[in-house]
Amino acid sequence: MSKAILIKAGSKTVTAGLALLLFLALLPATKLNAQDWIRTGTNRGAPIRLAVPDFNAANADPGNKPLLSVFNETLWYDLDNAGIFEMVAKSFYPAGNPGSPNDIKLPVWAGPPPNAAMVAFGNLGVDSGKVEVQGWLYDVKNTQAPQILGKQYKEDATSDNARVIAHRFANEIITRLGGVPGPTESSIYFISNRGGHKEVWAMDYDGARQHQLTKLGANGIALSPRVSPDGTRVAFSGLTSSWQIMMYSLDLGRSVSFPKFGGGNYSPAWASDGTKIAFSSSMGTGASEIFIADASGAGAKRLTNGKTDVSPVFNPKTNGQIAFVSGRTGLPQIYLMDTDGSNVTRITDQGYAVSPSWSPNCLLLAFSWVRNYGPGVLGGADIYVMDIASRQIVQLSHDGGRNDFPSWSPDGRHIVFQSNRSGTEQIWSVLADGTHLQQLTREGRNSQPNWSYR
Repeated sequence: MSKAILIKAGSKTVTAGLALLLFLALLPATKLNAQDWIRTGTNRGAPIRLAVPDFNAANADPGNKPLLSVFNETLWYDLDNAGIFEMVAKSFYPAGNPGSPNDIKLPVWAGPPPNAAMVAFGNLGVDSGKVEVQGWLYDVKNTQAPQILGKQYKEDATSDNARVIAHRFANEIITRLGGVPGPTESSIYFISNRGGHKEVWAMDYDGARQHQLTKLGANGIALSPRVSPDGTRVAFSGLTSSWQIMMYSLDLGRSVSFPKFGGGNYSPAWASDGTKIAFSSSMGTGASEIFIADASGAGAKRLTNGKTDVSPVFNPKTNGQIAFVSGRTGLPQIYLMDTDGSNVTRITDQGYAVSPSWSPNCLLLAFSWVRNYGPGVLGGADIYVMDIASRQIVQLSHDGGRNDFPSWSPDGRHIVFQSNRSGTEQIWSVLADGTHLQQLTREGRNSQPNWSYR
């Protein structure tokens, strides 16, 4: 700092330098503890040092170059973003990228400067309108049996298919070394106004292939998209003549019928087995309450009587518990209850807490929280993660505008959310310990993301 800052303590004034030193002395342990339990809860483990040299051209076809560029860029992004690897910088690689097992010299990759534990390598070739990729993953420390993976893929020779193959190979590596499938073949559903009004859109997990789904028209509004566990439907809250829970079929590419209820109906959520749907509704009471129904919309049953209850989300492991937001004590707070409406428990105790999202293993809950709320109080809405058992919390976003609507990736290692930190509402993703922040959308205003189950 260019000048001293003074902090008043009672009648005495002390230099900020001493306070800062004391703060820094305590910070590493606090940060380490938070990262430790997040890494445990998200199954990240110790990072594996991975080298990924660019894949070679398998032949002289002129179609190789553009597809190799897409493939290599996508594969590196997927693995770098996985959250379980320490990527070896390409400046450390030995000369000559291996294109097949005959090309790789294990000691060169295992020793300095790469010091890699694993190497992913291979080749890509276009022939007769088809693109074929061969990829391998080697444990370079194991000189007797180094091969962990050997895969071959063949598709029509398009840029999209080069991306698809890269996603598939990356997911094979993440699954083998990380224990659970990665998010590389998953999708994110969100709301965008880039067509002139709010509709449901979809994109790949990395922000590619953004496209509009619903077409409610100039007089319609779509909010709160939630994709079904089997990936065939998207439930959302839509306004045409009234606010209703609507359903979009991804198989048919159009909206399909769903029962209409009285009052306003919002924030649908699927049970992870796809048999139930929860939502908030004012039908019959005039106040927003949590309801649960069959996936067809039949048998709707009210669970709460709190007058302002919204944003339900099922415990994805048991489907026997729901997290939701209620203003029954004043400002919105997050509560848990059983799916019959019993055993209601408040889990946030201050500020303004909304948008709960359960991690796939049900150990953690992400939410948006204005922790210190009130006139003249500094602080914005940030994304927090809570360990449900211990109630321990960690803040993921800091000083970056208003952050809301977190949603977990299917592997539980990433979170997607909306933020206006760039000046307008956009979709961002981050690892669950707050690192590796990435902006996914840029055109128009984009909000309320929901990550698919797979």
